[in-house]
Amino acid sequence: MTAKGAQVNLLSPEGGLFSGGFGQTFEADDMAGNRATVDEADVARFEALGEDWWAEHGSMRPLHRLNPVRIAYIRDHICQHFPEGDTVRPRDAKRPNPLAGLSLLDIGCGGGILAEPLARLGADVTGIDPAPGNIQIAQAHADETGTSLTYRAVTAEDLLAEGARFDIVTAMEVVEHVTDVNAFVKTCAGLVKPNGLLFMATLNRTLKSFALAIVGAEYVLRWVPKGTHQWEKFITPQELEDAMAAGGVDLFDTAGVVYNPLRNKWSQSRDLDVNYMCVGRRV
Repeated sequence: MTAKGAQVNLLSPEGGLFSGGFGQTFEADDMAGNRATVDEADVARFEALGEDWWAEHGSMRPLHRLNPVRIAYIRDHICQHFPEGDTVRPRDAKRPNPLAGLSLLDIGCGGGILAEPLARLGADVTGIDPAPGNIQIAQAHADETGTSLTYRAVTAEDLLAEGARFDIVTAMEVVEHVTDVNAFVKTCAGLVKPNGLLFMATLNRTLKSFALAIVGAEYVLRWVPKGTHQWEKFITPQELEDAMAAGGVDLFDTAGVVYNPLRNKWSQSRDLDVNYMCVGRRV
């Protein structure tokens, strides 16, 4: 990683250079490459957030509130699955750098809200996003906090074509924003090493999720901008499990995530009606 303030060089979707004033010099990733499952309208919508990605009381406030629950779920399952060194003991999730020695890919990393904390837990993290502007914001924040990780403005399909493989792949709150769920999940699965883990999180397609995630969150509470989600693109747990199985991933845990307005806090739950997370093992 270069010193803070170095030039950022990225390729735009049109193939030209996208330059900024933060972070490292990136590889010349071909942004006109494989974008088969990319919803360009959604990419543009999230790229327009700019520095608001890291504004804890801005439009990404719900994601910042949700983040501790996501991080704990990912960390704890990784520590249970990957033993400590050459032993058969689970890793101690509470010790410093519990994810040390493991490679992790965060797909659709946005401004790095999830990728950066996972890197601080010791994982060798690569964050990817099809929007160059998001990568610039993510790298700038990592430089400010002194967090070491790699960001690339590429798609999951591009990495698969390169032959990249990781111990852990996360695609959290991403699958409801792609154009072809089955193709995207298969690509994610292909990026996981055998016996590695694939984590996904999304929204269930129920009347309850329409009332809470669309009407409530976007129009009443205005937690997120209107149009952030499309209810018809939400995925049921069974649909996601089937897509993961088709990609060679054996789903073994699903957990709901619920919001308590009285405590202003998110927590894990058995209620899968709206938000849920899951993890599977690549066979």
